[in-house]
Amino acid sequence: MPEAVVIGGGQAGLAAAHALLARGVRPLVLEAGDEPAGSWPRYYESLRLFSPARYSALPGLPFPGDPGRYPHRDEVVDYLRTYAKQLDADIRTGHRVTTVTHDGQFEVRVADGPRVTAPIVIAATGAFGSPHRPALPGLDRFTGAVLHSGDYRAPEPFAGQRVVVVGAANSAVQIALDLAPHARVTLATRGAIRYAPQRVLGRDVHFWFRATGFDALPVGPWLRTKPSTPVLDTGGYRSAIEAGDPDQRRLFTSCDDDTVTWPDGTREHVDAIILATGFRPAFPYLRGLGALDSTGAPRQRRGLSTTHRGLGYVGLEWQRGFASATIRGVGRDAKYLVSRLLRA
Repeated sequence: MPEAVVIGGGQAGLAAAHALLARGVRPLVLEAGDEPAGSWPRYYESLRLFSPARYSALPGLPFPGDPGRYPHRDEVVDYLRTYAKQLDADIRTGHRVTTVTHDGQFEVRVADGPRVTAPIVIAATGAFGSPHRPALPGLDRFTGAVLHSGDYRAPEPFAGQRVVVVGAANSAVQIALDLAPHARVTLATRGAIRYAPQRVLGRDVHFWFRATGFDALPVGPWLRTKPSTPVLDTGGYRSAIEAGDPDQRRLFTSCDDDTVTWPDGTREHVDAIILATGFRPAFPYLRGLGALDSTGAPRQRRGLSTTHRGLGYVGLEWQRGFASATIRGVGRDAKYLVSRLLRA
């Protein structure tokens, strides 16, 4: 019987395993995919981190190469593979957890696999598997292609098409600019895009996040009241959008067949709508445990379950601070959570 089970082998699960090992606890990591890299291999091909390599590492292994560069998606995948190999942990890929029950101990059931019991379970599966698809006006009647940013990979399939990207945060802007050389693109937003400079006083903003302690501050409740997370910009994003390539408009007021209607009454044909509208927590295996609220979100405080002793979460957005769901911040949260779980 393992001393702890970590569900998910991406950045959050690997950080949790590292924190457990540092406290002398032997974890079993169960990853549904075929490698311990989380959702990174399924992100769009042009994705780059918004934090420099020097601020984008998990505990115990610096990100290789030029510390000032912004790593590409594939570099992050390679980094996570290397990180998993260096961990002295039992990591089992192809093990999708279906249910977790509790009767003195947690029993973790794997699809077409064994049942595992343990006193500690850490849910670290992230939100990529649960894309948020808002009820936009008339979207159910739209006959063109509708996909979420989680399904977008590259611009070539959209060459020559009319595409609307819905969203105002980093992913929406990145995808719209990725598509712009290949398609006629509009970035549709409910309000104005908020930009934040990538560099402040000659240094990347992440230097200041760390120097001031901002990353670790419990700013989640305040930031949740904002319309969207600011888009980090070196100047290229804002200048391209202000130049109209892609153009930005307020969200369409309706859809019908293969057309959308804009707030000024203009109707036009659209081939595809891409929803860059974020993700929601995805813990279906905890549904029968009573650990989730009516929306499917975990009942927790700073990652520690408020319903079951020995149950915790790593990688939740705003879990303890601004950086909780990022590769640079998840290690700090994992260390805190493990210390609390072992104290309970």
